[in-house]
Amino acid sequence: MSEKMLKFVKVNKQTPLKRDVENRIDNFEEIYDEFISEKAKEQSSRCSQCGVPFCQVHCPLHNNIPDWLKLTAEGRLKEASELAHSTNNMPEVCGRICPQDRLCEGNCVIEQSGHGTVTIGAVEKYITDVAWNKGWIKPVKVTNEINQSVGIIGAGPAGLACAEELRKIGYKITIYDRYDRPGGLLIYGIPNFKLEKFVVERRTNLLKNSGIKFVQNIEIGKDKSFEEIKKKHDAILIATGVYKAKEFNLPGRNLKNIFSAMDFLTASNRKGLGDVVKNFDNGTLNSKNKNVVVIGGGDTAMDCVRTAVRQNAKSIKCLYRRDRKNMPGSIREVCNAEEEGVEFIWLSNPKKFIGKEKISSVLVEKMKLGQPDSSGRNKPEVIQGSDFEIKADIAIKALGFDPENIPLLFKYPDLEISKWGTIKINLKSMMTNVESVFAAGDIVRGASLVVWAIRDGREAALSIKKYLKIKKLMKIKVA
Repeated sequence: MSEKMLKFVKVNKQTPLKRDVENRIDNFEEIYDEFISEKAKEQSSRCSQCGVPFCQVHCPLHNNIPDWLKLTAEGRLKEASELAHSTNNMPEVCGRICPQDRLCEGNCVIEQSGHGTVTIGAVEKYITDVAWNKGWIKPVKVTNEINQSVGIIGAGPAGLACAEELRKIGYKITIYDRYDRPGGLLIYGIPNFKLEKFVVERRTNLLKNSGIKFVQNIEIGKDKSFEEIKKKHDAILIATGVYKAKEFNLPGRNLKNIFSAMDFLTASNRKGLGDVVKNFDNGTLNSKNKNVVVIGGGDTAMDCVRTAVRQNAKSIKCLYRRDRKNMPGSIREVCNAEEEGVEFIWLSNPKKFIGKEKISSVLVEKMKLGQPDSSGRNKPEVIQGSDFEIKADIAIKALGFDPENIPLLFKYPDLEISKWGTIKINLKSMMTNVESVFAAGDIVRGASLVVWAIRDGREAALSIKKYLKIKKLMKIKVA
């Protein structure tokens, strides 16, 4: 074992410094500073190099975390970056936005022993950013172009990961996307203070320089038929993600100024990208000087409340029906939001939206936690007679996302979906009930993490590769 490792007893856990609250709430820049080289080496040296690395086991991508921590501790950053990229198509993204406290870092052995976790995410971000700055990350060079093509519908993490893996093999790749920029939720859903947009843009530009073709502003089923796309390519991957906001059936839900989280976040992100955003500029989707109520307890809700902070809202309250311990979002994001002045009202649930044409307040009922439900979490129950009212100029629904009706959108009713509206696939082959059509990411598993989408995209690439090889052999045999 290298003498550079196993220093968790002597060296305390340290994360990169956060900018002071006063210096971060008036802009959308990332809040964490970069590790300096020596600090990254020092923190990496805390790794205990476990025989069974639970950090790796609990990472959806099974990243070789102990190995690239060791390389970082030894100053071998180029090798560390290459190793990180061998299992992950976007390590600089995952290092920034993965809920490490629930995945790798939360399962770190030295964290469980009370010494404080290795700051895996910060090191992952550091080594990848160094690699970009040093010019070590290069476009894919195809040495053997294969005369088969794959059409990918959706330019989010699953689609991008699959595209890169297939391009490395030599397949011709075209990505179709409804938006004007590739990246999906990475561009329009996640705020800059967590993921600055240049990080996504340099990655998608790399893919373009690798020979992957992007067709933006195209809606399959409207601008081009699914059948036409299917005939054009040897295989198709549907990786559209899920964007339809979950709804609740409450009195007053049709009042104005009640928005879905995606509408609110997309307007803010587009404004940050320099777009003309009419509903932001006229104040509709701008929370400046307004009382904001966000409903939900996941990471999307945290994105909304922290965006409202930076838009200079008058007050920001977050309603969640369970307590802090049982919330689904990252506790790190909750802490950041609390530091920035967000008020959390735990064990609370909206009962009614009040107003004439526009919302003016929310009637809220207090909750208590009962017995565990099917998810294993304690089921929230209403405390009768506990209603109270909260003033609200804007209410934002951050309840999660459901899949859109893809067969209807694509005008292709033969495509089978599950009872949840997700696309049905053969779990071994990842193919749908339609020959040559595969699906991956949130449109299959439901709304989930970016890291899971990347994993699904990589696995879809393996399945498509296998299918295309068989298809090619069959053609040869027929000939």
